[in-house]
Amino acid sequence: MNDWLTALSGLDGPAILVTVAATHGSAPRESGARMLVTAERQFDTIGGGHLELCACNAAREMLASPGREIQSQRRLERLPLGPTLGQCCGGVVHLSFERVEHGAHGLFDRLQQRSRDGLSSWRLTALDNAAAPLLLDESGRCLAGAAEPPFAGIDFDAPCHLMRDPAGARWLVDPYRPCHSQLFLFGAGHVGAAIVRALADLPCRIVWIDEREDMFPARLPSNVTVEASDTPEALVDAAPADASFLVMTHSHALDQRLAERILRREDTGAGWFGLIGSRTKRIQFERRLRARGIAQERLSAMTCPIGIAGITGKEPATIAVAVVAQLLQVWEAQQALASRPAAQREQTG
Repeated sequence: MNDWLTALSGLDGPAILVTVAATHGSAPRESGARMLVTAERQFDTIGGGHLELCACNAAREMLASPGREIQSQRRLERLPLGPTLGQCCGGVVHLSFERVEHGAHGLFDRLQQRSRDGLSSWRLTALDNAAAPLLLDESGRCLAGAAEPPFAGIDFDAPCHLMRDPAGARWLVDPYRPCHSQLFLFGAGHVGAAIVRALADLPCRIVWIDEREDMFPARLPSNVTVEASDTPEALVDAAPADASFLVMTHSHALDQRLAERILRREDTGAGWFGLIGSRTKRIQFERRLRARGIAQERLSAMTCPIGIAGITGKEPATIAVAVVAQLLQVWEAQQALASRPAAQREQTG
């Protein structure tokens, strides 16, 4: 997830940031997809096979250019996928290319920190001149670069897009929104570890919880935060309303305590709750939780067994694939609902 941004801080030479600035018709990736290209390596992807190959070649031509002219620093390319590249998508992709020099990563470092803090940012980059990029916050206030944007009327709800300033120069308006999909994963056993590995490159944040600190691997993906806690119920209470919960600890008794705590949360119907186990375990848990006052309506919100239908393998990696696919379905449905106008969301709710 955002490998290009993580990689940028560790580079000891220049690189080219390639961004899908706009698309028309069918395209391999959406506007805002990015990759970083150096003379030897590539981080992340804009998709498309031949499209990506051409983009990497163009980026390396820019890196090899010794000149300071604008074409070796910034450029915008329009690529018809069918006529020019012979691809079946048939749409048109506009790619922006931006040279990032070694040591000039301050804006990106700040961007990465804001993303970790759950804050949205907008980066404005001139494509027809070498003006310093700007970084804006949610209110349009400039955090880095010029004191004010060169134009008004920025649509902060729009995806990555192109605008022109009063002089007619083109600018890339590129939003960076933090991941709102968040998973609270209880259990650091083999299946939990396999799920963390499977989610490592996906746009989500994971809070991984287990009282056994020695169970966590020494190296963790950048989207994972570890909580070695002997009071995991407190983390259930502190989780945001739209969080997802996945319970797979080493103890059935602890699983039951966590299930009860999750199902007693006041934000009923929000988020998603999965419990590892068989249908027999579900029946036992339902009986015990009903005896403790949990309504059947809330029990129906508990997903157990977990994983998409049709995958029956018991290997940790197989279970992880089935569960991650299920989580992606849940998160995409949540995002689709969140993108609707408020009136429609209320009707749906």
